[in-house]
Amino acid sequence: MGRWRALWRPWGCGQSNLSAPTVFHYRNASSLALPRQPVPLLAQTMTQYLHSLEPLVNPKDLEQTRQLVAAFEAPGGEGERLQVRLKCRAARMENWIRDWWIQTAYLENHLPLVVHSSPAVVLPKQDFNDWRGQLRFAAKLIAGVLDFKAKIDRQTLLVEYSHGHPLSMDCYSRLFASCRLPGRKRDSILLPPPGRKPPNYITVVRNFQFFRLEVYNSDGTPLTIDQLYLQLLKIRSFSWKLNKEPLGVLTSDHRHTWGEAFTSLMKDKLNQESALTIQRSLFTVCLDAPILKVSDAHAQSRLAAQMLHGGGSYSNSGNRWFDKTLQFIIGEDGTCGVLYEQAIAEGPLIATVIDYVLDYCKDPAITRSPMIPLQLPQKLYFSITPEVKRDLERAKQNLDVLISDLDIRCFTYDGFGKDFLKSQNLRPDSVVQVVLQLAHYRAHGQLCPTAETASLRRFHQGRSEIIRSATSAVLAFAQAMADEKCQAPERLSLLKQAVESHSTLTEQALDGQGIDCHLLGLKMEAIADGFHVPELFMDISYTMASYWKLSTGQVASRADCIMCYGPLVPDGYAVCYNPLPTHINFAVTAFNCCEETNATYLAGNIQNALADVGALLGNFGEGQPDRP
Repeated sequence: MGRWRALWRPWGCGQSNLSAPTVFHYRNASSLALPRQPVPLLAQTMTQYLHSLEPLVNPKDLEQTRQLVAAFEAPGGEGERLQVRLKCRAARMENWIRDWWIQTAYLENHLPLVVHSSPAVVLPKQDFNDWRGQLRFAAKLIAGVLDFKAKIDRQTLLVEYSHGHPLSMDCYSRLFASCRLPGRKRDSILLPPPGRKPPNYITVVRNFQFFRLEVYNSDGTPLTIDQLYLQLLKIRSFSWKLNKEPLGVLTSDHRHTWGEAFTSLMKDKLNQESALTIQRSLFTVCLDAPILKVSDAHAQSRLAAQMLHGGGSYSNSGNRWFDKTLQFIIGEDGTCGVLYEQAIAEGPLIATVIDYVLDYCKDPAITRSPMIPLQLPQKLYFSITPEVKRDLERAKQNLDVLISDLDIRCFTYDGFGKDFLKSQNLRPDSVVQVVLQLAHYRAHGQLCPTAETASLRRFHQGRSEIIRSATSAVLAFAQAMADEKCQAPERLSLLKQAVESHSTLTEQALDGQGIDCHLLGLKMEAIADGFHVPELFMDISYTMASYWKLSTGQVASRADCIMCYGPLVPDGYAVCYNPLPTHINFAVTAFNCCEETNATYLAGNIQNALADVGALLGNFGEGQPDRP
């Protein structure tokens, strides 16, 4: 338990909308005038907060919390004073919560980025099975990403809309040439300086060796697919021998430990130059060795684990720089995926990039390569002192222990998909969230604090809000499903009430009326001005209801992919899902160190709950997968 730190930590992994953002006409994204994120009414937040506690805390604790809330929001009380200060902050800042959110959710968290923070997206397997196919696909992918970036640079990126609302587009520019930087006390973010010419290179890593690859010609045009392929061939020839020191594993360690190791590493000028080259590169491409084959039943889960952490210090984990915002992973066996760092990037943005690049790779335009000499890829060297060697060995041990502790189970449910749910006039995301609550109730006999991510891109510089999916309506439905005397019509009515309740919470969150950003803002306002933390935030109900035992997220991608990440707490779960037209992909994770949780067991309960919900809705789930 000592390696954990309980804090308010929303996930930027997914998006709680019905589907991926709707894309309309071309428009200059930088000219988009979006409203500022509102500060909700204090009384409204306090009422919603108490409602969120009802299915989770016992009556005695709830009554104590009611008294604290009454005192907090009373005229002239602490809440009123902090609310006034928060509104003043909102009036003078472009976004009143963003900096606090990034600080508390990410930069002050000392847990490793691997598993605990950075999500991975497993892409559909490609039709190659050797290193030539790997390099050819990598060349197409790089060209596709550069083509997407060109639209950002020219400000011709399609403006996205969701439910009629334009979405913030400025976040796309931060995906490239950015990186998280380790610190002993707090991390920081490296962004390209405004107005300065952006980098013209990416980093490629193979066999634990990093290379700087220029991806633009001298006239500013991007390299063609053939040119990129030739350059990747050179990198392969330069890295034919496995480097004994997987230096990238250093970035997988606890943040304060990696911060101290980073200070030692930067004492050498050569190391400074090599690390800065990686950090400032547009993005990283990881050319992985094939992974060991396992049975078909476990292949999807094994692949997800590889994309999430690389398989360990003796596998592909040394082929990563986990601080990097964007890393595209391509294996010799046709496996591929994306790993991203959340302090800068979020799931909806990554899903858009993935859909664009995969479409590009299917049928890229054929461009004749100019007959001009290309600059050789530059290998990056590091000086491994005894001190760095010691830090690396410690990081390798910590990573391998963490990987062995992760329990991951991926599956596809093909009983129905989002098209069927839409035909029933139900929000697919809300149905899945109710299913997850039912599954957890069956697995553990109770609901638990649940965090789902909602995008706040309707607002200027908006990031994310939390939807608390464990509601009284869901509890009533779960109890009815456990009651043999309860008939199908009543169960169906309660199901629809639970779905409607979640849909209402979703709309409130998307409109900037959620409670968790507001609660965090009030708490941080007290801390920032040196006031004592109000008793409301020291209450056992607040602590318990913010201990996210179930962390969930949706990846709204058109591709048949799945996202995965680790639980937020040692005795919790993380569940990610991708609702597609006819089926739904799931990834469930837990930790082996906890005897109370089991990813495979929860996955089985999710499948059973999906089948039962489908039956209630009149769809009896033909072609459902076998239960795990």
